Amino acid sequence: MSLIEETVRSIRPPDEEVSRDTQDRLDRLTKPVGSLGLVEALARQVAGITGNPRPVFHRKVVFCFAADHGVTAEGVSAYPREVTAQMVLNFLSGGAAINVLARLAGARVVVADLGVASPLPSHPDLISAPLGRGTVNITRGPAMSLETARASLETGIRIATDEIEAGADLIATGEMGIGNTTAASAIASVFTGIDPLEVTGYGTGIDEGGRVRKAEAVRRAIKLNRPDPENALDVLAKVGGFEIGGLAGVMLAGASRRVPVIVDGFISGAAALIACGLAPQVREHLIAAHRSAERGHAAILNHMSLAPLLSLGLRLGEGTGAVLAMHLVDAACRILAEMATFESAGVSGKSVPAPEKS
Repeated sequence: MSLIEETVRSIRPPDEEVSRDTQDRLDRLTKPVGSLGLVEALARQVAGITGNPRPVFHRKVVFCFAADHGVTAEGVSAYPREVTAQMVLNFLSGGAAINVLARLAGARVVVADLGVASPLPSHPDLISAPLGRGTVNITRGPAMSLETARASLETGIRIATDEIEAGADLIATGEMGIGNTTAASAIASVFTGIDPLEVTGYGTGIDEGGRVRKAEAVRRAIKLNRPDPENALDVLAKVGGFEIGGLAGVMLAGASRRVPVIVDGFISGAAALIACGLAPQVREHLIAAHRSAERGHAAILNHMSLAPLLSLGLRLGEGTGAVLAMHLVDAACRILAEMATFESAGVSGKSVPAPEKS
């Protein structure tokens, strides 16, 4: 049995009994029933995933996987692909947005090279697991072989499993890769059936003409490679990316270990489509951090029936939205652990109207 098959087979649904008990407690807290909205739903989901009616997270990790994309040769990005390697070095020095926000959330950033085109120096905090120097240009052929697609998933599973075994109890996904919004647009179009132009956005800041060219590149890639939406591995191999496969592996690993997975924006959403294509039961273990400003992200969320916690116009990636959402996860858990019930606080509950006299 392969690592992917073993991981998928070990995924179990959230604990229904704990979810029911959590909902019962939420309904007895000193507030009108349901008045904390998605925070209550989040508390119930996290309790069910972990099997713990009073979850508390002590070791948060955000995985920031980096890789390059051959499709940048089609002029789909406002930045050269050398920026991928430069930003990896920025992550390692602690100067990127993800570093700042992760420090605030009390999360550790795990940086991995899954296929950066430019050479990277060795660094004690860099996981070096390259699967190539960037993918193939998807307008000319498949992004990678099926074997490499499997390897990207297994790499993500292994990296996440190592962290979980070391104590990680809340994990999030992030990425870096010039050209990866093009791959994500292709994945979104294949799975949702929506025209490429409708799920292709401005990425790193291209203009409207650039967006149209980018959508045409996606269209050509899909027409040439004919990815099968019923076969997630085929989609990953034909139009995906090394880091996207790696993040899908992280999601599989988290779900198999009952660790909640906070999914960042558009690229992470594309990885979620792959993960759920391989194992539909993963979806119940995913927390959608936010709705990205990238055009195709809403389509992904709708397709997966995931309700985002935040809508801040973010489109940076790196896992920035995911670590911002960690504060809401902590808040939901604090509500469960610290808020008084009507009974314990001596507060009168909702009045029940007296029956009318006949």
